[in-house]
Parts: sequence; structure tokens; C-alpha cells
Amino acid sequence: MASDGRQSLDAPPVSRVKSSASVASAFNYPHGHLNALSDQQEDALLKFKALLEKRGVWKRGPPPSHNDQTLLRFLRARRWIVEDAFTQFKETEDWRAANELDVLYETIDLDAYEESRRLYPQWTGRRDRRGIPLYVYEIRTLDNKTVANYEKNGAKSGFSKAKSDGKTTPGLMRLFALYENLTRFSQPFSTQLTDRESPDIPITLSTNIVDVSGVGLKQFWNLKAHMQAASTLATAHYPETLDRIFIIGAPFFFSTVWGWIKRWFDPITVSKIFILAPHDVLPTLETFIDRRNIPKKYGGELDYKFGQLGIPDPAWDGVVEWDNGYTSFPSGPLVWEDVDGQSDRLQCIALGYKDGKPRRERVCTMPRTWSPPVDGEAPATTNGVDTAAAAAAPAEKEAAAPNPEQKSPESFRTADTQVDTQVDNNADAMEKLAIDEKKVAAEAPSAVAQAAV
Repeated sequence: MASDGRQSLDAPPVSRVKSSASVASAFNYPHGHLNALSDQQEDALLKFKALLEKRGVWKRGPPPSHNDQTLLRFLRARRWIVEDAFTQFKETEDWRAANELDVLYETIDLDAYEESRRLYPQWTGRRDRRGIPLYVYEIRTLDNKTVANYEKNGAKSGFSKAKSDGKTTPGLMRLFALYENLTRFSQPFSTQLTDRESPDIPITLSTNIVDVSGVGLKQFWNLKAHMQAASTLATAHYPETLDRIFIIGAPFFFSTVWGWIKRWFDPITVSKIFILAPHDVLPTLETFIDRRNIPKKYGGELDYKFGQLGIPDPAWDGVVEWDNGYTSFPSGPLVWEDVDGQSDRLQCIALGYKDGKPRRERVCTMPRTWSPPVDGEAPATTNGVDTAAAAAAPAEKEAAAPNPEQKSPESFRTADTQVDTQVDNNADAMEKLAIDEKKVAAEAPSAVAQAAV
């Protein structure tokens, strides 16, 4: 919770999922993101950049050492309190430098990367209605024996050229190669795709389906330390990369497990987690995701199974131009780079090491439809549309404008207080944030039987 009289600028509301809900306005999205900032949030960003530059942890450029959408993740995570955002940003930069995250991502052994990819959240190749990449995670694959073998394999092999601070286990370091893939590949890729509701807003989030079906209480307990360590580091160093999290297949005892899990996240993240009873799964997912992009396992039309690589979206046809025999994105680290001599195009480059040799191969190219604004210049345009004008549309402007009653910092409630109150007292939200054990047990007896220890 914010202290010392420092107050938050805003906090996303917690609300019940309704089939008629606007996905653009849910959780106040895209407000608080680049090109959709209130005057106060713009001011916080300017002050944050000035503070970072003054203390020597950020360079203005061009190009800047970190883009605006990255800086905004830290501001949102710290409730727009500049000094708190600086502390988290500086700690992250120190952690990244001590563990050479850039080197880790670019030189990781492809077999080691693939072993990690198959155990943790995986991109389906699809996006939700807002254009945010959709990930799926089946917890039952992460049993105690698998985790032990995974960490053992990582400890005895040099899986990258990066040095470590010795404080983070090799298994977790390989996990963060996947977070690098999220922030350096799938989010930038999704940003350049214009078939979404707010193409002027860069994508910095992910939508996640977390499947806990078939997981017993003993397995949850055995994984507790590992999952807590992973969640703590991810929250600290990759803030505001998670948006909606849909938990599916919760067994009857999950209320106990939920008591552990929710302590690992901040209140705002907790407010975005939906624990779905069986009959709520498809209706809720379909509110936020087109049915064609929902895996068949959850009632949709996408023939996707956990473990496989992402399935190319037909919406990419005519946009993505594949190279070197590729027809989909491969496993391993991927980055987006400029195309020499073609300022209007980007290229996806596959990196990593295979059999001790570096891989650098072009996978595809695509049009550059979005570019970050440069300090002192007008915002970028998307397909000729002025993003500043788009962000200032009447309905958007009204939602983004500060409340006239909030005339001083003292008038703002802290995000912690606001979200805690909403999570505790909002009856509609609690219908999604709590488990009705009797209801789940009655409707999913097979899940209960599978979960028995």
C-alpha cells in the first residue's frame, strides 16, 4: 500500500464479467497505456523520465534506452507514484545486468528453451478481442518430479553464454527467457497487427487461460515454493505484463490453494483473475475472445493442444511474409528488427544456439504500422490515422479525464485501498473471484475425483 501521504492517480475497477461488457472499457483499458493517458498520467510519465535520466538509469536517445510503453508498465504497477516506480525500475535494471538477461535470451540453447517452453504458459498464436496475445498454461504438466529434473538439467549444463548473480536458480532463469519472448516478440508482433479495437495502443499485456484440472492438493503443495518464487520475480521484474487470467478446472479444495496464490500478486492483478465454474467457461471466454481463437478443449474452435507451437492466424494472411521455408513461428528466442533500406517493414529474427552454434535466421517480414512517439514530436500514426486524435475521441476523452472532484493529490484514494475494498465488498466481483465449493463439487464430480490425493 502507498505510504507517506503519496497517493495513486487511478485504479482499474473490479467488475463482474457480463456478455454485453465492452472489452475496450473493461478494467479501464486502454486508459493508462501509451496514447490513452490522462493529463495526470502524462505528467507522471514526464516526471518519471526526468528522474530516470537525472539518476543515470535511462537515456533519452534517440532511440531511448527504454521505450515509453515499457516505462508505463512500471508506473502502472506502482500506482503512478514516480519514486516507487523508479525504485522498481532500478532494481529490475540491476537484476537484468547481474544476470545478463539480454545475453541469456540471445544465446540460450534451443533444447533448453524448448524444455522450458513446454512446462510454462504457451502462446497459442492467437489474440483476444483487444489484440492481446492469448496464452494457455496446464499446471498438471508441472509436477514435482518434472520440476526437479528440469532444475537439475539446468544446473549441470551451460544453457547460455550469460553469467548469473548466483541468487536465481538456473530453472527460473530459463523461465525468464520466456518472459523475454513475450516482451520482445509476441507483444511487439501484436502491436503491429491492426485488426484490433485500439490499433494506436501498443500491446504490453497478455491474456492467460490457466488450467488446473487434474491437479491434486499434494501437487499444489509440492509446487508452492517453486511457483511462489517464479511469481515473485515475475511480478518484480516484468510488471504489468499480465492482464486477464482465467482459472479453469478448479477442484473443490481450490479455495485453500487460492488463499496462498492471491498473496503472491498485488491487489490489481488479483482483481483481474477469474475463477470459472464449468458452465461459465465458454460464455466468459467468449466475452473476451473470439470463439475461433478459443481452444476446442474449452468449447472454442481452435484445434490447439498444450505443448504445441502457436497456430498461425488466418488474419495474418497478406500481412506476414514468410522467409527461409517458414510457415509459422519456430521455438526459441525471436526478436523484431528493422529491415535494411525499408523503413516501413520489420523482420523477425530467430536467435539462440543449436549444437553449440549460433542461430540467426530471418523468419518473416511484415509492415511497420506502429512506431513509438519521439519526445517533442507528434504521436505516430496507424494507417494514416492520427493516434492523438483517436485517443482524444469524445468517449475516450471523457473516460480518461480526471474526476473534477479530484483537485489535489490528497483526494486520490490509493489503488491498494480501492482494490482491496472492491475485492472484499463487491458482491458481483466475488462471484468470479471466489470458489463456491459445493457448486463446483456438484457440477464437476470428475474433476474432484481426479484431484483427490
